[in-house]
Amino acid sequence: MGVGRGLLLMLAILAVCCLPALFALVFCADEILDRVACGWAEWREQRRERRTIARLDRAIEAESLTRDIDLTEFDRADRRPLEQLATDLRRLGGHRLAASDRSVVWHGAVIDAYDERLRAACGALGIPEHLTELDGVDREIERVRVEGLLHAAGLTLPAARPGHHQRHR
Repeated sequence: MGVGRGLLLMLAILAVCCLPALFALVFCADEILDRVACGWAEWREQRRERRTIARLDRAIEAESLTRDIDLTEFDRADRRPLEQLATDLRRLGGHRLAASDRSVVWHGAVIDAYDERLRAACGALGIPEHLTELDGVDREIERVRVEGLLHAAGLTLPAARPGHHQRHR
């Protein structure tokens, strides 16, 4: 009977040692299940997103859109980041639209700076533009066309009239 008592004593000690872990498991079971369920849901959502993106890439042939863009242009040290160009365009576009109380010289300088940033953004995205070749109303029309192409490429700019949002299909 000495062996049975020793075994019983070992089991009792083991139960007492495991008791805190058992309490933690019981009290935190909902948290553990919640984490497992959330992890599973995130994995499924990421998998669904990857599949959707792959289907969209196949549908629009994404490589054909970027085939004509020279990617070495993006690695030049003197090239301004596209994010900086977008920020400059938004700032200058706002100044251009709110220039009614400024001098003609100031307004002309803002438009020239705005057009220079438009040309740089078009160059970075491989969009053809003719702003330097035109003047007057033709230049205004070209500016609107270029803004539309940049917007279609994902670069949101201020609208031509205050209070209106830029919409392109």
